[in-house]
Amino acid sequence: MASWTPLKTDVVAALAADILHNYGKGRAIVAVDGLDGAGKSHFADALASELGRGSRAVFRASIDDFHRPRVERYARGADSPEGFYRDSFNYTTFRRVLIEPFRIGHIGSFVLAAFDLKRDAQIEPKWTTAPDDAILIVDGIFLNRPELRGIWNYSIWLQVDPEVAAARLRERDGETTNTARYTEGQSLYLTDANPSAAATAIIDNNDYDHPRRIFADSC
Repeated sequence: MASWTPLKTDVVAALAADILHNYGKGRAIVAVDGLDGAGKSHFADALASELGRGSRAVFRASIDDFHRPRVERYARGADSPEGFYRDSFNYTTFRRVLIEPFRIGHIGSFVLAAFDLKRDAQIEPKWTTAPDDAILIVDGIFLNRPELRGIWNYSIWLQVDPEVAAARLRERDGETTNTARYTEGQSLYLTDANPSAAATAIIDNNDYDHPRRIFADSC
């Protein structure tokens, strides 16, 4: 007898219900973490859409919009996995203009994007306000790194097989000659942070249309 496979809408709805059950009032910040190619942006967009069906205000941001300038990102060398893990993002700016003011509440204005990676330039800040009851969903790599763990009310780890992630990246970005920088940099993250253990929820996202939640001892 064939086993039942959940639809993405069912899994996302269950996660949204879990978040609202635990954070029904006030401000909450949700991380959608995973390897490059895990499907973070698509999943975060779907979760934001589901959470937005009710009365809560929902905002979306990506750590990709808080990169450091290229000269800083590649200061350790163009091939450096350490540089990819340590130097890609400006977490100081991320906290200062987005996370901290969002947490303040209605008196705090926040910025959802600060850097344009394609232009390698700062973005002129666009300040946004929110009601007292609001949810911010942030997607991106390295979000469960030790220095960021304290900012998330709820974090999701999208688990995918490395070959699945690699195939998605080839489809999205084409072939690249500098894969070691990225694959080994993400291996550093897995060793340093053990993100699946830090996450509130683990989702097997090998199948975009049929993700499934994995219930491990850590969550």
